[in-house]
Amino acid sequence: MTAVADAGLDLRQIEQFLYREARYADEHDYDAWEALWTDDALYWVPAGDDAADPRSQVSVIYDNRNRIATRLKQLRTGKRYSQSPPSNLRRVISNVEILGTEGSDTVVGANFVLVESRTRGMEIWAGRVTYKLRVVDGEIRLAYKKVSLVNKDQPLPTLAFLI
Repeated sequence: MTAVADAGLDLRQIEQFLYREARYADEHDYDAWEALWTDDALYWVPAGDDAADPRSQVSVIYDNRNRIATRLKQLRTGKRYSQSPPSNLRRVISNVEILGTEGSDTVVGANFVLVESRTRGMEIWAGRVTYKLRVVDGEIRLAYKKVSLVNKDQPLPTLAFLI
């Protein structure tokens, strides 16, 4: 991982981090993916309204750091039957923008297209991701990831992998 001198992240550093995070998820490298998160991280995939309060509205995923670890533990067992065998995944990250800062976090937006191949067929997933990145001990970490799916207002097929 690239060391970062301070929180003044540049776009190229951010892009390299996001590409690496996507590769870890696509290749089911759960240990490396989990290591990217801060201790106070939130991972959110809204269902329906992006502006809804995830603590009072249904979400596809709304995980704190402990729940992220639990989700990954389930995937590692091989007994999460919706991911046995694991989906073949590849995603493209684009339109990466630095949106500003919130405290010590750099807020970043990006678009993605993800292709999932399984025995049931192929699914195309697309959307916009908002990240909050934080430098911890000289390394970029994920403090927040919100995945807003293009089709979030429609019934979704099984989403049992890392989006």
